[in-house]
Amino acid sequence: MHIPAAIRWLRRLHDGRVTNSGGQAGGFVAQGLATPRGIPICQSRPCRHRQALNDPMPDTSAPPARTAADSRKSRQTRARILETAQRLFAEIGYAAATNPRIAEEAGLTRGAMLYHFPTRDSLVVAAVDYIQAARGRLFEQAVTSAPHGADRTDHAIDSYWRLLREAPFVAFAELEAAARTDDVLRQRLIPAQEAFDRAQVGEHLFDLVQAGQGPRFQASRDLARFMLEGLAHAHLAYDADGRTERLLAIVKRAARMLNRKGGGQDLWED
Repeated sequence: MHIPAAIRWLRRLHDGRVTNSGGQAGGFVAQGLATPRGIPICQSRPCRHRQALNDPMPDTSAPPARTAADSRKSRQTRARILETAQRLFAEIGYAAATNPRIAEEAGLTRGAMLYHFPTRDSLVVAAVDYIQAARGRLFEQAVTSAPHGADRTDHAIDSYWRLLREAPFVAFAELEAAARTDDVLRQRLIPAQEAFDRAQVGEHLFDLVQAGQGPRFQASRDLARFMLEGLAHAHLAYDADGRTERLLAIVKRAARMLNRKGGGQDLWED
């Protein structure tokens, strides 16, 4: 069709003067869009223009669909990333456990990792909370698993010594070591360190040893805690098991002396 003829046909189409083989008017109004030969398009298949007019309005009262960020699959993926980060922090250290390495170990693509944690800082913030929660759960389990009739001081020290070798505690210790030269990481750790010192160690270790309150009993808990943490980070080049066993026995004896005021030998000076 030449251009002038096409223009004339469009004008007739607009005026409803294009007819089909049965003599019925085509055009926009009567039959929907028509072909150059006068055959209405809507006769051969459903007309999306007419259908759009007849369709009901969408129901806006239904709750919006959940976004990918809070879907179950997304939460599971984030948990897998954070669990992998915790494991790698404990196994190879904070610096070596880069975001790409964590993504690889978690079986994720780089894009999937960036979707959940676009920066190193976003991963660190979430990982610190994840590790802190894991340490708290382990502490609570230790409190509730005390055997009946066991010496509470011995059980507390043995439990904390065992916990210090669990992945969440090792990972957190690695973060603390890296924070010595990383100002951003150090600031991220401070709230978790304070919460652990006040809540987990303060309350749960108090429950474990059933000690009293006040500076004397706080010193007993601090002595046991920091002696064990220092021992956990130490490298004993020879007779490691024997030296560790003897040190733990001394720590238990000192803690019991502090917890029992008025004994024949007292470490605490009033």
